[in-house]
Amino acid sequence: MIAITFPPPDFKILKEGNKELIFDRLRKRYITLTPEEWVRQNFINYLVKVLSYPSSLIGIEREIYIGEVKKRFDIVVFNREMRPWMLIECKEMNVPLTEKTLQQVVQYNMVMPSAYLVITNGSHTFCGSCEAGNWRFLHKLPVYPG
Repeated sequence: MIAITFPPPDFKILKEGNKELIFDRLRKRYITLTPEEWVRQNFINYLVKVLSYPSSLIGIEREIYIGEVKKRFDIVVFNREMRPWMLIECKEMNVPLTEKTLQQVVQYNMVMPSAYLVITNGSHTFCGSCEAGNWRFLHKLPVYPG
């Protein structure tokens, strides 16, 4: 497991009727603030502010097809050649990270091969990489390739 200390939140949050919205800096619009969205926004904030991942190379909730089924992944970090470098699956904080969560991101990896796969619920984070067909878990998130 990787220990992550999120930077203090500095999000723009507003209330619209009975729901809260959070401003997504990357998509440049307000999004419904769900528990999973809270994890996603904090994780992106961590990638950009703490690890200095380039925000311009991060994609959020893009659609992919696994066979005939349309799916939507949470976060992809592209390398400078615009190829997927890291896939990230977010769950809300009270959802345990299980084999099913890992299988979900592995399925996405079959369509969008990436060097790193991450699953997080904001409290727990795991990152794996595959070398020569062998998966290994890392003790920290990788440095973005310069």
